Amino acid sequence: MKRRELIRAGVLTGAAAALRPTLSMAQNTPQSSELTPAQSGVDASKDLAATGWKPLFLGEHQNETLIVLSDLIIPATDTPGAKEALVNRYIDLVLAAETHENQRAFLNSLGYLDGESIRRYKAAFRYLSREDQDDLLHALAYPRGGSEWTGEAANDPGHTHFEQLKQRIGIAYYSSQIGTRELGWDGAFAHGSYEGCNHSEGNHK
Repeated sequence: MKRRELIRAGVLTGAAAALRPTLSMAQNTPQSSELTPAQSGVDASKDLAATGWKPLFLGEHQNETLIVLSDLIIPATDTPGAKEALVNRYIDLVLAAETHENQRAFLNSLGYLDGESIRRYKAAFRYLSREDQDDLLHALAYPRGGSEWTGEAANDPGHTHFEQLKQRIGIAYYSSQIGTRELGWDGAFAHGSYEGCNHSEGNHK
């Protein structure tokens, strides 16, 4: 399978699992009459694409590192990649509203990447050559230790941090307009004309 197909499959599986408790809670939670920004017509994608955009949560170095990393994980091919989809901006927006625990977990993973880069190549990840960046990610992409034969679990923090970053990037990409089009969305919010009920009043069987 191609890299994008693997990421897409992982994102869809993870999103489905994450939505189950959310949907269950929504069914049991009293509905507020207050409209969300999206329901009020606010289009956050316009803010994300603005020329003067600045991160709400990430620092300049963290944001630039995320741009480089996302471009390596989902590069442009015959379709636009994560960089064109402004994945870094989407992740920054989501992180700004996340819990401190989730924010810290993301920064720890991003920091681990830089730490490994400095340990191996004496430079932060964003400053490495493309070849060294690929080599480092390849080393982190596969867990070390553990065995399917003995049942021993792998304990590889580098792989765990890489998977968490990859999942974030994948979700952001396939939540963007570019990503949803790659999943098959044609850009139309409705298909065909709306037709009301043809039954007479009181007879809807």
